[in-house]
Amino acid sequence: MTSVHPTALVSPQARLADDVEIGPFSIVHDNVRIGNRVRIGAYCELGIATPLGDGTALVIGDDSLIRSHSVFYESSSFAAGLATGHHVTVREKTIAGAGFQIGTLSEIQGDCRVGDYVRFQSNVFVGKQTTIGNFVWILPYVVLTNDPTPPSNMLIGCTVEDYASISAASVVLPGVTVGRHSLVAAQACVTRDVPPGMIAAGVPARVVGSTHNIRLRDDSGRAAYPWTRHFTRGYPASVTEAWSQDNGEQP
Repeated sequence: MTSVHPTALVSPQARLADDVEIGPFSIVHDNVRIGNRVRIGAYCELGIATPLGDGTALVIGDDSLIRSHSVFYESSSFAAGLATGHHVTVREKTIAGAGFQIGTLSEIQGDCRVGDYVRFQSNVFVGKQTTIGNFVWILPYVVLTNDPTPPSNMLIGCTVEDYASISAASVVLPGVTVGRHSLVAAQACVTRDVPPGMIAAGVPARVVGSTHNIRLRDDSGRAAYPWTRHFTRGYPASVTEAWSQDNGEQP
């Protein structure tokens, strides 16, 4: 059964599926489609109209959780299982796959593409026209930039490929591709493409070796990468079973 707090404002034009919960003082505008079993916390605002959109609705997929003080513009779409921290902002024309997690105080500027089961930790900033693959990890205070000569009208988004990990407080410059299964070290400034399976570190970042050379710090001596060999928490069994069958070596 859908539950709307008495202080919440929900447009009669918005479409709410079954078993939706909307918390105190939240606002749901006209151009919004909310799936089944979605939970929206207090002081959220969904479906803000913008001339930068394309007129399509904000779509929130089934089984999503949007925590308090989060803001979503219209013309974006999120598949099932979206989960946010608090004070998240997502602009127009952001398309994201299943199981997307957006950490507290993160901001997505819009016109972005995000794959399945991507995880942002807190305070992540994503510039317009960024493309992010599947199973990507982006840690706190990472900045993905898009203006090569600021300020300008030319925007060139970053690309982060499947299974890549970008460590805390790193900056990725416009047009850079962070390759599949690669690792960007903490506080790196990435000015050039990072090849698949390699480590980029430093300011400016340079390739310092293969991720296969990094060992887990659990005295096991096992390789830390690909991380799919040993880390499965929070991912569906259908995915992790495939990882175990190929020993974590994604093609």
